[in-house]
Amino acid sequence: EFPTADSLCAAARHVREHGYTRVEAYSPFAIEGLDEIVGADKGWIAPLTLLGGLLGGAGTYFLQWYAAVVDYPIDIGGRPLHSWPAFIPATFEITILGAALAAVVTMLVANGLPRLHHPLFEVEEFELASRNRFFLCLPARDPVFAPGPARDLLEALQPLLLREVPA
Repeated sequence: EFPTADSLCAAARHVREHGYTRVEAYSPFAIEGLDEIVGADKGWIAPLTLLGGLLGGAGTYFLQWYAAVVDYPIDIGGRPLHSWPAFIPATFEITILGAALAAVVTMLVANGLPRLHHPLFEVEEFELASRNRFFLCLPARDPVFAPGPARDLLEALQPLLLREVPA
C-alpha cells in the first residue's frame, strides 16, 4: 500500500526494472502512464471491435440481400430486387450493435470478468483502493517471483503496508 500516485508509479517502475513482468496496480482513479509502467499491452479490444462491426454489417447486408433476391423475390413497381439503398439503415444499425457487443465481450474477457472473488479482497485495507490508497501486487504466477526476494524488494520501497496474500 502506498500513500500517493507518484509513489505507486515509482514502485511499479522499480519492480519492473528488477524483472517482474506481471505487475498489478490498483488506484482510486486513473493515473496517466501507469499502464505503460506496469507493462499492460494494448490488447485486442480495438481489432475485435472492428471485426464485430464488420461481421455484423456484412451479415445483415447478406441476410437482406438473400431474403430480397434469392429466397423471396418480389417485383414491386419494376424496382430492382437488389435495391441496396434500402439495405443501408439496418446494415448500419447492426454494424454499430456488433461492434459494441464485441467491444464489451472482449473487454470483459480481457479483464477476467466477472470475477466474484480475488485474493486481494481478503486484505482488510484493500477497500481503501477505491478511496484514497494505491496498491501494488506482485502475483506469484510471475516467472521471477520468489516470496523472500519479493518482500525484500518491496520493503526497500517503504510502503505503508506490506502483506503476503494467500492464493
